[in-house]
Amino acid sequence: MQSTTWSRDLRVTADGTGVVSHVGAVLLRMLADRAGLTQAISGALARPAWWPTHDRGRVLVDLAVMIADGGEAICDIDVLRHQDEVFGPVASAATCWRALDEIGHAQLRRIAKARAQVRARVWALLEQLPPARAAGRDVGDGVVVLDVDSTIVLAHSDKEGAAPTYKHTYGFHPILVTCDNTGELLAIKLRPGNAGANTAADHLQVLAEAVAQIPAAHRRHLLVRGDSAAATHAVLDWLVEQGAKRGRQVEYSIGWAIGEAERTAIAGVTTSGWSPAINADGGIRDGAQVAELTGLPALTGWPDGMRVIVRRERPHPGAQLSLFEERDGWRYTAFVTNTAVGALQWLEARHRAHARVEDRIRCAKDTGLRRLPSREFAINQAWCTATAIAVDLTCWLQLIGLDADLALAEPKRLRYRILHTAARLARGQRRRYLRIPATWPWATQITAAFDRIAAIPAPG
Repeated sequence: MQSTTWSRDLRVTADGTGVVSHVGAVLLRMLADRAGLTQAISGALARPAWWPTHDRGRVLVDLAVMIADGGEAICDIDVLRHQDEVFGPVASAATCWRALDEIGHAQLRRIAKARAQVRARVWALLEQLPPARAAGRDVGDGVVVLDVDSTIVLAHSDKEGAAPTYKHTYGFHPILVTCDNTGELLAIKLRPGNAGANTAADHLQVLAEAVAQIPAAHRRHLLVRGDSAAATHAVLDWLVEQGAKRGRQVEYSIGWAIGEAERTAIAGVTTSGWSPAINADGGIRDGAQVAELTGLPALTGWPDGMRVIVRRERPHPGAQLSLFEERDGWRYTAFVTNTAVGALQWLEARHRAHARVEDRIRCAKDTGLRRLPSREFAINQAWCTATAIAVDLTCWLQLIGLDADLALAEPKRLRYRILHTAARLARGQRRRYLRIPATWPWATQITAAFDRIAAIPAPG
């Protein structure tokens, strides 16, 4: 049997009826409605009753659904728009452009407030999940971990704000904050490509916006992690003040640059001063050790209680070492924290988990952040907000609706298995039925997700 004969009797026509693609987009849109997100954003972007226009909350949520579904340009909204038998009226690409163009600083603040209100409701729903389904996504009485970092978004044309970056590329340099507990994208600020990595004002803005996104009942114990770009007096002082003034426990774990004072302190650590490092699972990490430098380098002017912890490990082949590192063959990294208790190994492993923010950034780039649609900076900032909503919807779908490997799948796999599924649309008993092929391996999980989302109480 020839392997190329499978298409011999295949013919393609354009006269099909009752067929729907991108069924998973229905899941995302239903979730936005049932969680109250559509209504909240509609209220935030309310227009006069006489204004003949599409509801702006509906438009922005539909854009977010399109982005979560893999859309990379505003014209991709047509994938939803031309399936009105399922989605009903969907705004045109031109209307979406106008909706984004109308979003200024005041509208961004109102959208952020609406997102925070809905997030509180979603987190309350997450606390009601069975322990088996909530494993690894704790939003209960534990620590809420915020990871701040920046990334580069390339621009291949002369967009407003695009500029040469420190990586010798051309584009933008957004800064964002994600929630390590849930994977949500809490806050994002679009910046020109030449924006500084350690600009304290930008860090303070996104951190303040991210903290405001956390439901009030969960702000009692926060951990903020970042790389050395966040190790500025302004940022660390602000974090300490947040704990002192707000009556909450705010810890930080921030990367620290190794200068001459730190190198002198490292040279003075005895062999017994180094302890084996551990992996995330608690096992010993071969070839890595940790030690505390607190009290050895001068920390004049830095917050009281700040500890300096250093890690050394044998570098991988080909790694570039500094002159100091070449002397003994170890590679050194350091961070600072105000956590007063806990073994050094545990504190270092906790800080190293900040690397997960790179996974969050990669997922955000796979969900709209990789390509900015407009030449205008303000429209691109509004697109970033829609991207943040899309990331949140994807996370909520996985947390509330999905199980097993799909609950942890990255966006591309989720689209390939769930969001882009096709079905047959049938009608009967005054209802519409989306009939997913019984042979589709993930059909049961899709129907279970629909049932779970439909069971969410309607917002009051």
